[in-house]
Amino acid sequence: MTAPESEGPVLRRAVCPGSFDPVTNGHLDIIERASRLYDVVHVAVMINKSKKGVFTIDERLDLLRRTTAEYGNVEIESFHGLLVDFCKEREIPAIVKGLRAVSDFDYELQMAQMNHGLSGVETLFVPTNPTYSFLSSSLVKEVATWGGDVSHLVPPEVLTALTERLGRR
Repeated sequence: MTAPESEGPVLRRAVCPGSFDPVTNGHLDIIERASRLYDVVHVAVMINKSKKGVFTIDERLDLLRRTTAEYGNVEIESFHGLLVDFCKEREIPAIVKGLRAVSDFDYELQMAQMNHGLSGVETLFVPTNPTYSFLSSSLVKEVATWGGDVSHLVPPEVLTALTERLGRR
């Protein structure tokens, strides 16, 4: 796909939004798969000032940059407010969301319909790899807090950061 000569090629862009507190292997699976489908994938870390995360926004951004560096076409950013505004500002026409279960679909479908109604942004649902179908950041934090082994659920950089932050109980 190309634009008029003065504008250069049109890049296929998408966003993978989330809190990523912490980033898990399930998140990376969806981001990596999206990076094969799009020229540029924006990973948008949501800022929710009413929630206290295990990691600061800057720490999440750093962990994501380190764990996605190998993909080459992933940009890591933070945002607050409406995701559709983030998309409009960057001319991103698609949101990529991973689905673990039917319960995810019920919620995500409502969000997709709202986002489309507000701005015309499309949402693409990617079924999670069955290996990660149970995986969530909340579950990782809970298990890690109690000293459980999450080494197979998060990248090594995240495991180190979790261990340093939460310690071994």
